[in-house]
Amino acid sequence: MLGNQEQVWLRFVDGRPLIAVTTQFLAWCCSNWEAAGKRALLLIWDNAPWHASQAVRDWIRDRNGQAKQAGRGVRILACLPPSKSPWLNAIEPRWAHAKRRTVEPERVLTADELTKRVCAHFECVRERRLTIPEEVS
Repeated sequence: MLGNQEQVWLRFVDGRPLIAVTTQFLAWCCSNWEAAGKRALLLIWDNAPWHASQAVRDWIRDRNGQAKQAGRGVRILACLPPSKSPWLNAIEPRWAHAKRRTVEPERVLTADELTKRVCAHFECVRERRLTIPEEVS
């Protein structure tokens, strides 16, 4: 299971995962991490366009600069593994196992059903969904 020592927060996004939602999610993670007394967030994520975008990299750089200048806050270290190398990302087998435990081949689950199953599988708190503002979707 994920997060035996730390509480795991999973967020679900309504709509497409755009840059605005990614930065909103990262800000939420940093706030929660800071409240938990943490100073750094290590992100190991895939090469999805919204992860590797210049806008997200700029946002992370600005966030890290603000945390450094203020002498407090959570800094983000983003690690993008090489393309097509899931064996380098330790979370990939957990996602594969979770997918087998949560989906149904016979039908498409509703967003609510999928959210409940994923949270049950990872034993995490179900949070409010992030939304994409109308002007960016």
